Amino acid sequence: QVQLVESGGGLVQAGGSLRLSCAASGRPFSDLFPGWFRQAPGKERDFVAAISWSGVNTYYADSVKGRFTISRDNAKSTVYLQMNNLKPEDTAVYYCAADRSQFYNSRHGNGINYWGKGTLVTVSS
Repeated sequence: QVQLVESGGGLVQAGGSLRLSCAASGRPFSDLFPGWFRQAPGKERDFVAAISWSGVNTYYADSVKGRFTISRDNAKSTVYLQMNNLKPEDTAVYYCAADRSQFYNSRHGNGINYWGKGTLVTVSS
């Protein structure tokens, strides 16, 4: 069983930055295709970003392209989400997700096997 633990959320002003981390355990991290989803109050959970097993390929939602960067450190079994130029509409609970199969075309995360509990990001205007 894979466990995912997110950290790094918090309150930030618009235009600021945060870095989320997700530490994985339970199976070799290099076997996993990880990513991030977010869920704003009253809305569906949406895809944010994902990264391939080797880290060569990255995928982003249009709403975060150019502002967010996903990366991974297989030696530390950790995936990161660097979020710059944050906007109030980025306010959401951010969830780390992982699976053995790719899911970069999954809009809402249906069928993904492993999830963290989430970390809250609040961007004030």
